[in-house]
Amino acid sequence: MAHKYGNIHENSDFLSRWALANTPENPAWVPQEEHHIEGICVTDIGIEFFNQVKEIYKMDNNCHVLFQLLMEDLKDSSLSSKLDEIWKKAYH
Repeated sequence: MAHKYGNIHENSDFLSRWALANTPENPAWVPQEEHHIEGICVTDIGIEFFNQVKEIYKMDNNCHVLFQLLMEDLKDSSLSSKLDEIWKKAYH
C-alpha cells in the first residue's frame, strides 16, 4: 500500500490507498523468503451490493453527509455543518 495524503488530514484512510506490488521499490516490501505471498483474491461483487450499502448509509445522517462530501471531493463546506456536533469535531 502507498500512503496518499488526504485533503484535510494527512493520515488518510483506506479509501485513498492502492495496493502496490511486493517489489523492492515498494516501501512496505517484504522479501518472499520471509513471508511467501501465495496470491491475491479478487472478488467479483455486483453493483447491487454497493447500491445496498449506499442505501443503508443514507439511513444514517452522518454517514450520508460524509458520503456526499467524499463524492464531491470535500469541496462543499456547507455540507459539514449538517453533521452532529461530535462528528463535526472529528471531521474538522
